[in-house]
Amino acid sequence: MSAKDAPPPLPEPLLVEVADSHTHLDMQSGTVEEALVKAAAVGVTTVVQVGCDVKGSRWAAETAAAHANVHAAVALHPNEAPRIVLGDPDGWSRQGAREGGGDAALDDALAEIDRLAALPYVRGVGETGLDFFRTGPDGIAAQERSFRAHIEIAKRHGKALVIHDREAHADVLRVLDEEGAPERTVFHCYSGDAAMAEICAAKGYYMSFAGNVTFKNAQPLRDALAVAPLELVLVETDAPFLTPAPFRGRSNAPYLIPVTVRAMAQVRGIGENELAEAIAVNTARAFDY
Repeated sequence: MSAKDAPPPLPEPLLVEVADSHTHLDMQSGTVEEALVKAAAVGVTTVVQVGCDVKGSRWAAETAAAHANVHAAVALHPNEAPRIVLGDPDGWSRQGAREGGGDAALDDALAEIDRLAALPYVRGVGETGLDFFRTGPDGIAAQERSFRAHIEIAKRHGKALVIHDREAHADVLRVLDEEGAPERTVFHCYSGDAAMAEICAAKGYYMSFAGNVTFKNAQPLRDALAVAPLELVLVETDAPFLTPAPFRGRSNAPYLIPVTVRAMAQVRGIGENELAEAIAVNTARAFDY
């Protein structure tokens, strides 16, 4: 195993326990138990496991049912909705090639997300939203229909809404305004600038920062973090993706949260314990656990 493939070392433990507000344990190597033990060893004692399709959402719900310190979020990822409707000839989504099932297939998938969202250990509906990076114009209608349905599901079940927003800031904010956002709305892997952070703050939306806040070219993210109200700030890994510097390019996992927390504390000009305390309270409030 080359150094590049080796897992990054365990960081110094945080003195104040925090939660990873967004992770994909089903995409990481090793068992769930191993991931949770490693995370707890550095002060990351709670994780929100996020589903991206029907199968992953079922797995998230089952995993949360089996582990007291795992909470689930269930949804069809924005890129999943067009694949269900229009098909996925490349099999890009880890499920093999699929034929399109039209709107009826999307309705069936949304009905299963609705069923899962009612479960007590499912604390969020997400990740849902809009992604104009990977989906062409033909897929946007399916994405927006799916997003609106997820907002309705989150509100009806009283769950947090977890938003995936990639190159779609104005449209995501527009749909939230049109539908009426749930009481607790989280922008996962916040990717807007400081101006958008002011809009989110005014609306009471949580902003969850991932390892990319540490990247050299991410000054707009740091500017956003600097102006976000402390009571609306969360931290996440989005593991196995977005591993924080200096481990960028290697596989991410919940145990690397302290690296991001320390970088965030520097941006805010506060101590890591103060930030960790705020994050712990905010995540429990956002996901109602």
